[in-house]
Amino acid sequence: MSRVRLSFLVFLFSFSLSPAQWTSLGNLDSSRVEGNALLVFSTGRVLTIRLLSPDLVRIRLSRIGETETPATPAVIKSSWAPVRFDMSNSPSSVDIRTEKGTIRVAKNPVRVSFLDRSGAVISRDDNKGMAWDGKEVRVWKEMPQGESYFGFGEKSGRLNKRETHLTMWNTDIPAYKADTDPLYESIPFFYGIRSGKAYGIFFDNSYRSSFDMGKESDTRYSFGAAGGELNYYFFFGPSPKDILSRFTELVGRMPLPPLWSLGYQQCRWSYTPDKRVREIARNFRDRRIPADVIYLDIDYMEGYRIFTWNNERFPDPAGMVKDLSKDGFRIAVIVDPGIKHDPSYAAFQSGSAGDHFLKYPDGKLFIGKVWPGECAFPDFSSSAARSWWGAQFKVLTDAGVRGWWNDMNEPSVFDVPTKTVDLSVIHNDDGRMTTHEKNHNTYGMLMTQATYDGVRRLVPNERPFVLTRASYAGGQRYSAAWTGDNVASWEHLQMAVPMCLNLSISGQPFVGSDIGGFIGYPSGELFARWLQLGVFTPLMRAHSVINERNKEPWEFGPEIEAVNRTTIELRYRLLPYIYNTMHQASQTGIPAMRPLVFEYPEDPESYWNETEFMFGDQILVAPVLWEGATKRSLRLPEGSWYDFWTGKKYKGATRVTVDAAIDRIPLFVRAGAVIPMQPVVQYVGEKPLDSLTFVVFPGKQSTSLYYEDDGLSFAYEKGAYMKRSVVYKEDGASREVVLGKAEGTFKPGQRSVIVKMVDVASKPASVMKGSARLSVISKDEVGKIEGWYFDEVNHEVFVSFSDSRSEISVSIR
Repeated sequence: MSRVRLSFLVFLFSFSLSPAQWTSLGNLDSSRVEGNALLVFSTGRVLTIRLLSPDLVRIRLSRIGETETPATPAVIKSSWAPVRFDMSNSPSSVDIRTEKGTIRVAKNPVRVSFLDRSGAVISRDDNKGMAWDGKEVRVWKEMPQGESYFGFGEKSGRLNKRETHLTMWNTDIPAYKADTDPLYESIPFFYGIRSGKAYGIFFDNSYRSSFDMGKESDTRYSFGAAGGELNYYFFFGPSPKDILSRFTELVGRMPLPPLWSLGYQQCRWSYTPDKRVREIARNFRDRRIPADVIYLDIDYMEGYRIFTWNNERFPDPAGMVKDLSKDGFRIAVIVDPGIKHDPSYAAFQSGSAGDHFLKYPDGKLFIGKVWPGECAFPDFSSSAARSWWGAQFKVLTDAGVRGWWNDMNEPSVFDVPTKTVDLSVIHNDDGRMTTHEKNHNTYGMLMTQATYDGVRRLVPNERPFVLTRASYAGGQRYSAAWTGDNVASWEHLQMAVPMCLNLSISGQPFVGSDIGGFIGYPSGELFARWLQLGVFTPLMRAHSVINERNKEPWEFGPEIEAVNRTTIELRYRLLPYIYNTMHQASQTGIPAMRPLVFEYPEDPESYWNETEFMFGDQILVAPVLWEGATKRSLRLPEGSWYDFWTGKKYKGATRVTVDAAIDRIPLFVRAGAVIPMQPVVQYVGEKPLDSLTFVVFPGKQSTSLYYEDDGLSFAYEKGAYMKRSVVYKEDGASREVVLGKAEGTFKPGQRSVIVKMVDVASKPASVMKGSARLSVISKDEVGKIEGWYFDEVNHEVFVSFSDSRSEISVSIR
């Protein structure tokens, strides 16, 4: 074990074993109401209980007379409508009642409980309640039997975090394991779910924090931090969707990403020189394997200096990017925060001149070693530094680069025991002058803000795509995220599912893992299975470490290449559905990837299910996660479900076993669903979407929304989109699909629409479009002329017609 690694472990150990002499809140001394807040005074502290909405409460404990600790950048909504509430005062408690529930403050001693509208306890403080020890703060809460915990952002291990201890401290730890903690991102937000009902807690404290979810005791859990205030938000729920929608209203939601970023992405440390990049691109096109993005890792730079090009390896970057763009490729580049300490280096010169780097309290520049050697680090807590950083991207945007991979931004430093910036280093914090101890966990998020804002200013007509390794709550406003430096193993494939799911329900919907594993080399089977999972992670990116064998989709032999081609083609066929799930996330915060407990909290069997998940509202994904498996056993949720591949209908709330050959990922679609799909393309924008298919899986009546825009610009913000309702209903022997009148000014162009209905037992007597009876056509004419065709073998009906912005109804009788 290296000396640095040993020192780092000692550093972590010292945090976990430091003795604490906790002082809890005592009896209530006095209280008063100020607007929507109740102020409770006890033991030299003031407890502020502020109603933000009927189902959202902020709890803040601070010293009497003390200025509020500087806020984190997570919360962006500060103005809330007045909340109607009633208050009652008894000898034992003060109660605040809203339409969603009650906040009860016990007086002797002061302890806080949250009750639902019926008076049942949702959550309440344990006997220790809220407490402090010097700078440290903590709260203990009762942990009822049967209550489970989910969320917490990026955490390895199992989905359900009951009986675990979790730390929030962004850390660069490659080849992590199921019990490795902490990792790269910190999102101190979680759900408690019990008996079908949920509540949420967001502990907005950017200092090093920890959550003991019943590991210390089986009757209570706790959370707290090494500094700052005890400041948390309580979400009444009772559904997980209610909580996440409100949480993302508080901290912000993902902007709608460019459509090309949802295509297949290929990465490696490193594709170099430019001839190798062109060779990779040519292989994708020659082999007819769809792809949209190729990444350049640190070797594209001159001496690892960011905002530079290596002139020997990339003598004409603009020419290369332009040529590749003709074949439909976007180029994404890595950008690390370390700025080489070199007086002749333009970025260091301008950063120093603007006083944009981190310093010690005595004014000395903080210097740490990363890839370029000794480096200064931008102070992203300063708005001026963020503006400076954003302007530096011009050398890359001018070359046509459109993807921005923010790495090493925990921040990671090689040559210090803590592997990061010294805690005493000062951040401007927009004039507040606070230490790195407070700003560490938000550093990566603020870097992505600086990147996103800067690129948007430089390329104002295109949506930026930013990918980050480190972040904090609310970071989805600026970037997608991936799960860091994983390993090419079946264990890591299995871990990818709960990691992406917990990240998704923690407010970050644009997530994925390094397909195939970053470190090590997968078998062809493992790569193929990981790629299949990648179809149903919003970020679909394969990646590989340096000095490892090639891991591109064609590198595992012709049989696996064919499997991988079909898998990636499935991704592109589903792009309309995927884009609609991302639009939903941008509007409501509800992510594409959802654990079954999020969708079915009333089902106790969902609490520990981490091998199946919902993708959007309609598709259940059951990836194959075990070597050699050719069948997949799973439990379907309640309701009726269709096998996506065979059209076979299954009754829910039962276990089923289906075939899962190497070329197939088991998928099920909710009965009543209508799934929009498109023909295979080699890249987004290869040709206009001239044929849009709505695949109908009959069942009870359903209503969904179909959304479309240009996929690239911000014109949708000004109404340049098209959205229409899609209604499925049955009436006796008649099955009807109604495409509602289109809203918005976006016009997709002339195209055909195909309604494909599965599970049609026999040839229909008639097919109607509105009041007009359609004629029978051949299979080859579907999508070319108006009419309908019945597939007797697969029991499917295809109805073909020209698209229009008017309401269109199709009925099959």
